[in-house]
Order: sequence, then C-alpha cells, then structure tokens
Amino acid sequence: MNIRRSVAALSLCAALGAAAAPAAVADDSPAGRSKGLYGAKDPKFDGVWRQSLALLAQDAVGVTPAKSAIDWLAGQGCADGGFAAYRADTSKACDPKKGEFTDATAAAIQALAAVGGRADTVEKGIGWLKRHQNDDGGWGMNPGGPSDANSTSAAIGAFAATGQDPAKLNSKGGKSPYDALLGLQLGCSAKAEERGAFAYTADKGKPVANELATASAALAAQGKGFVFETVGKDGGAAPEPLRCAGGKGGADKADGAGGAGTPKDAAQAALAHLSRVMSATEMHLKSAMPGAKDQPDFGGTADAVVALAAGEHSATASKPLQWLQGKDSGATAWAKGDPGALAKLILAAHAAGANPRDFGGTDLVQQLNATGPKPEAAAPGAESDGKSEKSEKSEKKSDDGGVGGVWWTVGVCAVAGMGIGFLISGRKRRQL
Repeated sequence: MNIRRSVAALSLCAALGAAAAPAAVADDSPAGRSKGLYGAKDPKFDGVWRQSLALLAQDAVGVTPAKSAIDWLAGQGCADGGFAAYRADTSKACDPKKGEFTDATAAAIQALAAVGGRADTVEKGIGWLKRHQNDDGGWGMNPGGPSDANSTSAAIGAFAATGQDPAKLNSKGGKSPYDALLGLQLGCSAKAEERGAFAYTADKGKPVANELATASAALAAQGKGFVFETVGKDGGAAPEPLRCAGGKGGADKADGAGGAGTPKDAAQAALAHLSRVMSATEMHLKSAMPGAKDQPDFGGTADAVVALAAGEHSATASKPLQWLQGKDSGATAWAKGDPGALAKLILAAHAAGANPRDFGGTDLVQQLNATGPKPEAAAPGAESDGKSEKSEKSEKKSDDGGVGGVWWTVGVCAVAGMGIGFLISGRKRRQL
C-alpha cells in the first residue's frame, strides 16, 4: 500500500509541533520502547501516523512487528472508532468534534488490517469513516470539515485495504469518494503546467495545484492505499497526460474541474503532472511549506514514487527513486532516526521493486526496526538487525549533533509524512 498523507498530506509534522510547543521527547530507553511506540521525538502531532507507517513498512518487507507496537496503535483508538493524532492518556475520552482525525484513523486502519488480529478495531474505524463522510462524498481533516484531497485519499486507502470498493460508498448526498476527489483536479481551464494536478481543497476560493495532494490523489484514484499488489506487467510507458480540446490523440477531455472523466484517467493525468514537475528538477518534488527554502521534499517524492509504481509506470518511477537513493540527495540522512520517514522510503522502494535493505548502501529496514521494540520476527534470509560496534559509534556521533542525527533531522525537516506531509494541519497551511 502510499503511501500517505499523504500522504501530501495528507500526510503530521513533528518539526512544526516543536516550533509551536515545548520540545518534549518520548522515552527512548529500552523500557520506553517496550511500551511499543516507535521513535524518540514527541509524538504529540504524529504518534499514530508514524506508528501506522512503521507497521505497514515492516509488514510489507516481511518483518513481523512486536506485539507491543501493535497493541500501542490499537490502544490509541477512541471509543467511537476514530483516532486522534496521539493520546498521552488513553483513559481519557476523545473529543469527537475536534480531537479525531480522518488521516490518523485511515492510516491506523490500513496498518492494523495489514498486521491482522485487530478486526474489531478496524471495523470500528471503518464505521467512523462512514459516519463522517461529507455529502460531497469526501472527508475533511476533522469531522464536518471541508473535503480535501489528502484526507479523502487516505480514507479511500483504508476502504481499499479492507476489501471495500470506494466507488460504492455513497454519502447521504449520493456522492462517492471519487466524486469529491476528482472535483479537486485542475482541468483544461487551468494553466498548461498545472493541468492534471490536484488542489488540497476547494474551500478557500480558486483551487491551487498542490504536489502533495496530487501524489496522494494519484494513488487513491487507482483505488489503492499505502501498500498494494500489482496485477499487471511491468510497464515502461509514461503516464498519459490530461488531453484538452485541440490535443493530439485520444478523446478530448471536458474543460473545468475534474477534467479527466474517470478515476483511472484522473490518476494518469496526475501522474503525468508529477512526472513533468520532477523532470524540471533533479527528479524530485520541492518543499511547498510557506517560507521554506528551495529544498527537496523527500517524503513527497517518495509518495510520488509509490503512486507511479501503483500505476505500473516502472521506468518513470525509477528516476525519482534513483535520486532518493543517491548519496548526494540527503534522503537517508533526512530519514535517519525518524520511523515515519524511514517507512516512507521503505514503502517507495518496496513499491518500485528496489531493495530497502540496500537503499543506496543503507539498510532502511534495520534502521526502522531500531527505532521501536524488537520485531517478533524478520523476513527469512534477512540480515541481523543487531548493530555492529562501528554502526553504534556512528549513530552516537550523529546523535551528538552530526548530520543525520535525530536533532539535525528535526531541525531540517519541514514536514515529518501525507507530505513530509505527516502533520495534517501543516498540510492545510500550505493552502493558505
């Protein structure tokens, strides 16, 4: 399963949380890890999201997560089936009006469905999503909020992960999730360079192209979640762009929002847009955060790789994947010590057929496993997840302030996943 949100996501940013609140750090001692939480950073804003991605990534590569890790995630669920970003005290009731998030709920559903054994929690989560579907067919960040591409995409992924057809999930207004999602795609009335892209939301005036929303929507429009099974042959063809009146070849698409008439066409147009944007750089997306420097968005690029791989555009997906693997990209340094970021890279590698245990010379799986409780079992033939004396010294040096250390990562990470999109609120700010 795309990876989320993107997500773009979305999609929850621990770095943003650190700027807005005291920088508390989770207990990263062996005793703290036995509680099941992955990562050492404050989980206030991304606890459920990063935990969900970590479990999905481990399961995708044949690692059986620790029971305590699964229990931790399942225990974060609210009585009504929804999930908050993080609950420090699970004995206290959730606030159903503002304390529960579509993205967190959808990510947790996908993770718990993948690892198995939590059918009741998954069923309650699915029920929560159904109850909070907007009349236009989509979902907002919080219950009742305006539908956005990242939250709607995450929900579609949750239904896909549980074997339900999103196209048949009609709202009280008779609309499906795809009605809401495709309504956010920029059509032929948009600038040529933005056609096929998705806006985060149409709630605040004219829709604006957003690459993280586009990556999330491109995956969801294919009816897939963060981890998926490919059903066709390896595809070398490039994705088909949106065709407007006067275009060569194929049927002309209608002008206006949602210019691509079907989810399949919408996904192709979105993937073509992402490919076009990345080809203008070194094959990566750039940060869309307000005030951010002109810098790569590693998480968003990983999301784009997953979406392209889901569409079986292997040749196109291989280019941004190779950039992520390159020693000069800084992707592995960005992800080091961050379970959500590591999971994003693992899911991208897995989706595109690369080896996440040798990702530009880095064993991402070993690094992810080291951020949480010891897994129950690793994939047959996998290398030991024990650390060598050399790697321990190297990690200590990084944690003391070198490039790749936890605090360096916090300092440079504009978004920690649905973009990196982890903080849904951060994702929303990109549209303001």
